[in-house]
Amino acid sequence: MFSHIMIGANDVKASKVFYDAILGELGHKPGIIDEKGRCFYFTDSGVFALTPPINGEPASHGNGTTIGFSAVSGAQADAWHAAGVANGGENCESAPGVREVRGGQLYLAYLRDPSGNKICALHRIS
Repeated sequence: MFSHIMIGANDVKASKVFYDAILGELGHKPGIIDEKGRCFYFTDSGVFALTPPINGEPASHGNGTTIGFSAVSGAQADAWHAAGVANGGENCESAPGVREVRGGQLYLAYLRDPSGNKICALHRIS
């Protein structure tokens, strides 16, 4: 459905350290910074990118926005979360764990990145 997701970052280099760590836990390669100072993570299914806002204003997170990354297990989501906290992220929501949803269970771990964006690692249990 999506070709790419791009989010604003106030400090792309600091955000790259954070995202290299958490996305590395999910098996992705480090991001590549282009000549405009943007950072790109390329996968077979799409692109995730970080950019300083082009209008020159500070980056801000979307109230009610969450970007979710797929995890293959709860353990991988925990490693993702720990890497994020160790690299400038902050825990948000409740602690990583199983959540009951209609028709099954999800393992979820939530963080705020260095620019305040809310992100999540999600493993579908059933």
